[in-house]
Amino acid sequence: MALRTPTLRQRRLGSELRRMREQAGFGGSHLARLLGVTPALVTQMENGKSAVSPERLREIAEACMCLNEPLIDALEGMTREREVGWWEKYSSLTIDLLDVAAIEAHAQRISTFSITFMPGLLQTPAYAASVFDRAVPPLPRSDVDLRLAFRLQRQQVIRAGGTPYTAFIHEAALRMQFSGPKALAEQLGALITDSESPEISVRVVPFTIESLPGPSENFVYTEGPVSELDTVQIDISFGCPLFDAPSDLASYREILDRMAAVALSEDDSRDFIRTVKKEIEGNHE
Repeated sequence: MALRTPTLRQRRLGSELRRMREQAGFGGSHLARLLGVTPALVTQMENGKSAVSPERLREIAEACMCLNEPLIDALEGMTREREVGWWEKYSSLTIDLLDVAAIEAHAQRISTFSITFMPGLLQTPAYAASVFDRAVPPLPRSDVDLRLAFRLQRQQVIRAGGTPYTAFIHEAALRMQFSGPKALAEQLGALITDSESPEISVRVVPFTIESLPGPSENFVYTEGPVSELDTVQIDISFGCPLFDAPSDLASYREILDRMAAVALSEDDSRDFIRTVKKEIEGNHE
């Protein structure tokens, strides 16, 4: 059955099938012969443009001699997904923003590192609006309002308590005044409150560490039901590129481990944020 516009999940399923085939050392034509289908159908499945049934998935795994049963089970779960995500009603937004929401909705755990601004999933409305207002070229007010509503709904993923969330926040992000001192102080207060939630861990990476244990851009690491289905999202000025190659995932897992080793503890981070908040308030009384 042909699919007109593959969703992120369908594209990811297809890419995992391609990876499975390549690990077996097969070309598309060879796998097609083993399955008794056309090479074009193999290409469509791997591009997410043709639906894959649970039975077909098992056939492919067997043909490719894949013995990773947890991965196969997880992929089979993806073949059975039929629910339309809440983010579909925001179809006027860019596809990369919708993809981020889809990844978060299916994540087992989310970890982020922020060095320029507060993590989007923890931003207050005033702070988030100020970030959107600084886009170049400027966004129309209607677009700012739409993105703000979208971000606030994304936050329900962690505020509902079902998805453990760890935010590593560099001291630079705590002090950057995108929104002015009043809104920043409010944001820091909200951050302290969020950090007291049992499902939310906030860890500060202070200026005093000897070196930054990772990249200089914001990133999000989302964990799937198995490690092979994890995803890395990088925040850049012109989009949110996604990475899921095993080598990329391994690198960012190492970065997160290093981040955890140098970041302040949760309690010390709360105290640190309180200190920054008092400084901001004291300097602008």
